[in-house]
Amino acid sequence: MKQPLWKRLLSYVKDVHIEGATSIYNDELNVLLVKGQYQLVTPEAIYSYGNRYDNFFSAFKQINLDNENIDSVLLLGLGLGSIPFMLEKFYKKKYRYTAVEIDDDIIHLASKYVLNFLDSEITTVCTDAINYVQIDQNQYDLVAMDVFVSDYIPNEFESEVFLQHLKTKIALGGLLMFNRLYFFEKDKIKTEEYFNTTFKKVFPSGRYLNINGNWILLNR
Repeated sequence: MKQPLWKRLLSYVKDVHIEGATSIYNDELNVLLVKGQYQLVTPEAIYSYGNRYDNFFSAFKQINLDNENIDSVLLLGLGLGSIPFMLEKFYKKKYRYTAVEIDDDIIHLASKYVLNFLDSEITTVCTDAINYVQIDQNQYDLVAMDVFVSDYIPNEFESEVFLQHLKTKIALGGLLMFNRLYFFEKDKIKTEEYFNTTFKKVFPSGRYLNINGNWILLNR
């Protein structure tokens, strides 16, 4: 949904509240217009922020997408669709997306403000990503894991079993990108331990990108 010019200009001076919502998974969701880009936020976290969703934007830049053979993408955690938005609008890539999001209200907001205005083929699936990776029979050239509940990753998404299921979703030569917090000291300790003890156990050749308070864990 395109906002009037005055709101877009005002958003460079202060955050403009566009819409609020509640759901069974999120007590408070807010869509803001911030410096011309949509944000989806909770009181504790930013779920989405257009091309300014820096962790993935910077990671894509470092990876150099022009050297990647990507057609199909699996998104686990949708937000407002920052990943397909930035890939299409700023990296000029049109991929085929399957976006898995448990919160139907988030899917509604993403479709209303972002997804319906993209040319890329995007299929949204409203279900638990844990169940989806177990029953889905497809493989993908890029798997982006970005599941958060406010500012934490639920325990079931940090298990070795979940990583083993993720591994089956990656096509030959494909890429996994797993977003983790790395800002506060407690986040750093937890993410380093997870990378060294769990992630590397399933993906021995795995590595990470340290980006603006997040680690993006990578594996081919």
